[in-house]
Amino acid sequence: MSTKYLTTEQAMRYNRQIVLPNFDLDKQEILLNAKILIVGVGGLGCAAAQYLVAAGVGEITLIDDDKVEKTNLQRQILHAEADVGINKCLSAKASLEQMNSDIKIHVIQKRLELDNYLELIESLDLVLDCTDNLTSRNTLNQACYQLGKPLVSGAAIRMEGQLMNIVPAEKSACYACVSAYFGEQNLSCVESGVMSPVVGIIGAMQALEAIKVLCDYGVASVNQIMMFDGMTATWQTFKVPKKINCSICA
Repeated sequence: MSTKYLTTEQAMRYNRQIVLPNFDLDKQEILLNAKILIVGVGGLGCAAAQYLVAAGVGEITLIDDDKVEKTNLQRQILHAEADVGINKCLSAKASLEQMNSDIKIHVIQKRLELDNYLELIESLDLVLDCTDNLTSRNTLNQACYQLGKPLVSGAAIRMEGQLMNIVPAEKSACYACVSAYFGEQNLSCVESGVMSPVVGIIGAMQALEAIKVLCDYGVASVNQIMMFDGMTATWQTFKVPKKINCSICA
């Protein structure tokens, strides 16, 4: 596919990013040509998607097999009352297209297995894991590491959130290096609850880290996991050593 170049109108639209030190037109054009996958269009996915679309990422694929429910509206900000009962991808796509008509948005309204992800991700530049279960996170981690594609993984529940970047090109630690310590956790927002802005904070951070990784801008959080405590409004960062016997990244 041919490279897309910023038009004068687009350069004006994204001016507040372009004038950032060391960002410039070249990095904005990287975003314009980027292809991103967002798996999960719940609280995290909604928050991340809106900032990536607003920032000018050229092509986004959304995956989710769930339908919008009334209980989602408390935190999943791309969905509205009129969207209850329709697929989350379709609801989010309609909202995102209202924000930025330049962006191409594709939807996949079903869950994928490892082989499906391997086929899909091969032609993309980066993946955001906005899912809500360990099995999906581990599957995405395996697919991305196998294909050498960066993965930005986020999670949020109650008043807590976490964020981790996996960058195979830098031979970084992967999600499997830490997920083995989590055990078979089945916590969900249904039983445990979640505060609305917490998913927004983590989702926005996923979008920020994705832009930094794509554009090689600033210092991306690699080989570490960032933990957010909403009760105290504080972040803690822990180093993630690469497991010598990791089945994915060793």
